[in-house]
Amino acid sequence: MPVAHMKLSDMRDTFNDSRGGQRRHDATDIVAPRGTPVLAVEDGTIVKLFLSVPGGRTIYQFDPSERYCYYYAHLDAYESHLTEGTRVRRGEIIGYVGTTGNAPPNTPHLHFGITEIGKDKKWWGGTPLDPYPILRASGHTLGLKD
Repeated sequence: MPVAHMKLSDMRDTFNDSRGGQRRHDATDIVAPRGTPVLAVEDGTIVKLFLSVPGGRTIYQFDPSERYCYYYAHLDAYESHLTEGTRVRRGEIIGYVGTTGNAPPNTPHLHFGITEIGKDKKWWGGTPLDPYPILRASGHTLGLKD
């Protein structure tokens, strides 16, 4: 789980929800108290720390194979040691749940997305994957391996 002290039963699948009637959500929102630690879901590398209008304070993390990108958004803060290029371990604290960007101010949550990235290895774009069934199926890994 990408949020400390949470279980799959604490969340719901929001991947196909509509956002503004214009687009699909393409992520799972995990509601948690502001400041709850956000955890790396897999070993990998932080490839981008980014501040955007919709996502607020965000983290993009590649898995070790650089086939998947994990997207963590609406963070109140990054873990103090985090920089682009930092290698992280599964379960390591990388940030804290918040409401930055276009998140409702009274609904702290982590917007968590997974994309399969292309051969160009860009942190943006890629093919969105529904995180909810992947988290549900995960045991020792996220279940994304061939």
